[in-house]
Amino acid sequence: MTDAAIPRFTGDASPYAGGDPYADHRTADFPFTHLVDLADRRLGAGVIAANDEFFAERENLLKPGPAVFDPEHFGHKGKIMDGWETRRRRGVSAAEPHPTPDDHDWALVRLGAPGVIRGIVLDTAHFRGNYPQAVSVEAVSLPGSPSPEDLLAPDVKWTTLVPRTPVGGHAANGFAVDTEQRFTHLRVNQHPDGGIARLRVYGEVAPDPAWLTALGTFDLAALENGGQVEDASDRFYSPATNTIQPGRSRKMDDGWETRRRRDRGNDWIRYRLAAQSEIRAVEIDTAYLKGNSAGWAALSVRDGEDGDWSEVLPRTRLQPDTNHRFVLDGPVRATHVRIDIFPDGGISRLRLYGSLTDEGATGLAARHRELGG
Repeated sequence: MTDAAIPRFTGDASPYAGGDPYADHRTADFPFTHLVDLADRRLGAGVIAANDEFFAERENLLKPGPAVFDPEHFGHKGKIMDGWETRRRRGVSAAEPHPTPDDHDWALVRLGAPGVIRGIVLDTAHFRGNYPQAVSVEAVSLPGSPSPEDLLAPDVKWTTLVPRTPVGGHAANGFAVDTEQRFTHLRVNQHPDGGIARLRVYGEVAPDPAWLTALGTFDLAALENGGQVEDASDRFYSPATNTIQPGRSRKMDDGWETRRRRDRGNDWIRYRLAAQSEIRAVEIDTAYLKGNSAGWAALSVRDGEDGDWSEVLPRTRLQPDTNHRFVLDGPVRATHVRIDIFPDGGISRLRLYGSLTDEGATGLAARHRELGG
């Protein structure tokens, strides 16, 4: 189901007239974009199949960053677009030249991390007169690594997240989702044809508890394992969620950096762990933050939604462009963690290594069942 209160865009955009191609791009502040993008390539997402990609490849849907427009970029098939674009559909004969109401193109998307979807954005940036008339999105949860043939099998039951809905050209078309279920794959449909620049799927990771139990010790804060950023003091240069993305940072804006403070305070991030856990080791990485890394950092934990914070790593000097490792004196039980940096600056990654408690494992398994896992 979708939320009718979210802004809707329909109709063509004006032809490109030069200058900044995003000057007339239609968009809105959607209420779910602070959540993790479950279709992020860094988490392992991929567009695994499409029925047509004549003008532009399906993989463009999940590219990071906004779509790029080059008015002079043409190939032997025509204008090259930074998105997924299919050929124009036609009817069956001269007497019936138009596609039928049921004709549509589709792409299958594997989410990088299975989860509960709270919102979807289908951005038709730069598709001004060649966008789909309408879109729809379906979802399914299948174990393992299903092939496109597995997903398209007649016995697979898809759940509609976005019913067939008219969309606009050169616009970020957002849809709220309220289906409380865990999904692994999407089927994105455009009716009857056209182009979509980017797909973003915002939600909450719902990890497989059996996998985490088998791992034993793992990164309790990692996005792919169900960790999440609940709040942060500052997101001026880059999102705090970057600190729990997979892998090491590859450039400065792949971490978390705050604006320069001119008061006597400090910056911080608050995390929720995958479930109640025991933390045994910590990594604080300042990779690629050379003249702007945090000067010092401290780590505190809390067990439960309420209660006092307890410091487990006292204020410690950080070095620029360095991965810092700390072994705690003993296992520390927690559901939430807060890192404070002094006075400002940034870190690229935070890793919290440990394992689920019995209570945490039981709660995670119950939640998994509730979501249909």
